[in-house]
Amino acid sequence: MNGSESPPEPERIRLKVDFDSPERLDAWLSDRLDLSRSRVAVLVAEGRVRVGAEAVRKSYRPRAGDVVDVDLPSPAPTTLAAESISVSIVYEDECLLVVDKPSGLVVHPAPGHPSGTLVNALLFRCDRLSSIGLPFRPGIVHRLDRDTSGLMVVAKEDSAHRALAADIAARRVGRGYLSMSWGHLPEERFSVDRPIGRHPKDRKRMAVVETGRRALTHVRRLERFAAADLLALRLQTGRTHQIRVHLLELGHPIVRDPVYGSGWQRGMTGAGGRWAEELARRSGRLFLHAARLSFVHPVSGERLTFTSPLPEPLSSALSWARKTGRR
Repeated sequence: MNGSESPPEPERIRLKVDFDSPERLDAWLSDRLDLSRSRVAVLVAEGRVRVGAEAVRKSYRPRAGDVVDVDLPSPAPTTLAAESISVSIVYEDECLLVVDKPSGLVVHPAPGHPSGTLVNALLFRCDRLSSIGLPFRPGIVHRLDRDTSGLMVVAKEDSAHRALAADIAARRVGRGYLSMSWGHLPEERFSVDRPIGRHPKDRKRMAVVETGRRALTHVRRLERFAAADLLALRLQTGRTHQIRVHLLELGHPIVRDPVYGSGWQRGMTGAGGRWAEELARRSGRLFLHAARLSFVHPVSGERLTFTSPLPEPLSSALSWARKTGRR
């Protein structure tokens, strides 16, 4: 840019608050704009966030009827490399796509994973991704853990990205998972409503902490085996490691969870213990799969629903469990 050119105008985003929020403004905006809370805090400090005509603090709690205006500076251009990485795209149109992410693929570049991610793969496959999330997370509306497989929606256009992020925050996007957890849950169907935040002693882990953000998971047992349950889970919120942390809190971590349930099966004894060891071996990875995704298309208004079958080796492990461990 030479001296005669002026910087591009910031983008004005206007959001209406439908009901009193239990969350602070920085958390409320983080969910709806798919920005980190630290990024929102910078916008607030720079005076780019207003309620009505008034600048507010990040600790402000939005009230029903508030109109929140956010001036977003133009994002810096991405320097991410497009990489030829195989990824399954199950749906694509002009403004979004749905991918079926394999286990082991990191969603976006981060410290320790500068390349070889889903974003790098999509930059190679697509003509564009939304600029929201730049420079490292373009197009990423919601994320899956590296070890979790399954369905994700990715935005190509900024308007679609914001509409989808707002629907996720308003709990209008359906996200269903299949999982196998150790032991036997006490009920067939229930919900876990416990707040999640950073672990107080290990910042790489999440935990149920009273100072965390609300996290709500709906759980239904599909099948009961010798030493594990097959579960259908539905997310009402989308906190980091939410399903994994909630099941650990119940004392029934996910089969082969390397962070929250490593070696859990070794504590089981007798025939059930031997069965559990074999299930863990056959599963080979975290037994968590995003099997269902449903959302309203931000342009057509049509509700789209996608399903994904259990991939290998989880599918074979489940077949073995059905043959050997039904209860």
